[in-house]
Amino acid sequence: MHELLTPQEMTRADAAAIAAGVPGLRLMEAAGRAVARAILRRYRPHPVLVLAGPGNNGGDGYVVARLLDQAGWGVRLAALAPSSSGDAAAMAARWRGPVVATTPAEAARAGLVVDAVFGAGLARPVTGLVAEVLAAAREVVAVDVPSGLDGATGAVRGFAPRAVLTVTFFRLKPGHLLLPGRTLCGEVELADIGLPASVLPGLGVRTFRNGPALWRLPVPGASDHKYARGHVAVRAGPAMTGAARLVAAAARRVGAGLLTILAADAATAAVLRGGDAGVMVAEGDAAPLLADARIGTWVIGPGLPPDAATLQALRAAVAAGRQVVADAGALRAAAGTPSALAGCAVLTPHAGEFSAVFGPPGEDRLAAVRAAARATGAVIILKGADSIVAAPDGRAAINANAPPWLATGGTGDVLAGLVAGLLAQRMPAFEAACCACHLHGAAAQRIGPGLLAEDLPGAMPAVLAAMLLDVPRGVGHGS
Repeated sequence: MHELLTPQEMTRADAAAIAAGVPGLRLMEAAGRAVARAILRRYRPHPVLVLAGPGNNGGDGYVVARLLDQAGWGVRLAALAPSSSGDAAAMAARWRGPVVATTPAEAARAGLVVDAVFGAGLARPVTGLVAEVLAAAREVVAVDVPSGLDGATGAVRGFAPRAVLTVTFFRLKPGHLLLPGRTLCGEVELADIGLPASVLPGLGVRTFRNGPALWRLPVPGASDHKYARGHVAVRAGPAMTGAARLVAAAARRVGAGLLTILAADAATAAVLRGGDAGVMVAEGDAAPLLADARIGTWVIGPGLPPDAATLQALRAAVAAGRQVVADAGALRAAAGTPSALAGCAVLTPHAGEFSAVFGPPGEDRLAAVRAAARATGAVIILKGADSIVAAPDGRAAINANAPPWLATGGTGDVLAGLVAGLLAQRMPAFEAACCACHLHGAAAQRIGPGLLAEDLPGAMPAVLAAMLLDVPRGVGHGS
């Protein structure tokens, strides 16, 4: 279930299911039952307050209240306003238990508050009394999303409580994965409420949770050799040679058959030749390497200064028809001039680099990264704990497996190398970027706290082996 539905798409999915003969009341009953069951699995009976809003989210809340009451819980319900939809009104009419005022004191009295006030499609900030009541709750279980959380962007509108559990339905929404929304949802449980998967094709979904459902790892065949697995070139700067070495190690570990580092001068080349034995080092003019059609993928930027020479090197590689992964110095060199990056295969900016090139992304980072991808024609990875990968055709994926210990110097260079190594093996750019992000996070999880960037390439064989256990692997030959 890798599709992520915006609130508008979820509304259309509901409507399509109802049009196909699934009663709306049945869907609402199933949603409320899913929330009630999730609570019953995790808690012993104790006083609970259900906060019900006027829409369908509130209708779900009335079902939760009724089912918990039937299970012997002490349930009180606070209605923000009369139900505004037919199905929600029908569920409200079935509630026979106590109705109390919507006050902070009532929320504070309850051992558990069920937040069924507003759903993911909220269009206005949560302020005033509703915010005060939610803030007074000691422990919150959210229906769909915590009220105040924008399901499309993960942004907070006004105030949103921090839930310990969020139960949502059919498919996750981007706001469940994007920060800060992800930190407010607590544990997220996705429930099947009887919406048929047949409604998905008509929705035109373009946002996905990153994972192997979106891509397939390249697997060498029995007759493959090192040239068949692709040749990556990396430009190295004299001041930060470690960046190029990290790129090179990652590209090789993910499967690139050959790797050449191009040094600007003899002194830098001498330093690099003392590094990994399997890496070739060239120096001086890039023209001979660019003329070699077998070197199809270039990484330009890590360890390079953000100057005109770096940008010129990038443009020369693009002009030669090579797949270019641009990072770090190359992105900073294009500050304020996104057109300078046109023709690159993949751009890998962090938030600061993205802002320098394209302007601040604002609250709707998904839309901003999509717009940048369209403007440049490149796949863009906006790096972070919730990395966003966007393609020029509008597809986007959110990566959610990156642990916090990736926040250390050099890990971005490793990611650029992983992307390049996958591109060199003929993986399409969007799929290569998504796969690289997933492998990056998986390797970091395997290493754990104390991670250094140079640990990541060494963890890659175990990560790849775990993912390829069920894939027949050929035996390639050597040199």
